[in-house]
Amino acid sequence: MIRISVNGRMIASDIAPDTPLLWFLRDHAGLTGSKFGCGMGLCGACSVLLDGETVRSCSMPISAIGKAKITTIEGLDDKVAKSLQAAWHKIDVSQCGYCQSGQLVSATALLRKKKNPSDADIDAALAGNLCRCATYVRIRAAVKEAAKALA
Repeated sequence: MIRISVNGRMIASDIAPDTPLLWFLRDHAGLTGSKFGCGMGLCGACSVLLDGETVRSCSMPISAIGKAKITTIEGLDDKVAKSLQAAWHKIDVSQCGYCQSGQLVSATALLRKKKNPSDADIDAALAGNLCRCATYVRIRAAVKEAAKALA
């Protein structure tokens, strides 16, 4: 039996320890906000926070989690995340929306650490979060808008 802290609650499951975290979240915890994209940790659609740091859940076995706390897009409810979500809507960032949970998770991790990020900071923090619709300019603008609103 594996027990993992997800969004502030313990979830237990009798699942193989080499199962990727993404499938634990989607199939056993019922949290489908994190998306399957490439399955190799390259696209960022599956991004979640592991003790506040962005990780790719599709390539992380649940046995590697240990006592760390996982936060998914569904668990982002602090003022930073809410400010980002509001900026995303205001600037009309998403088109297809598939990458957005990963983008928001990564942007939340960034703004929790750096209150006034530069373009380079934003680009570095969101590197590897691919957007097939190429809304990168609007994503960067939304991160800046959220930072401004939080200031």
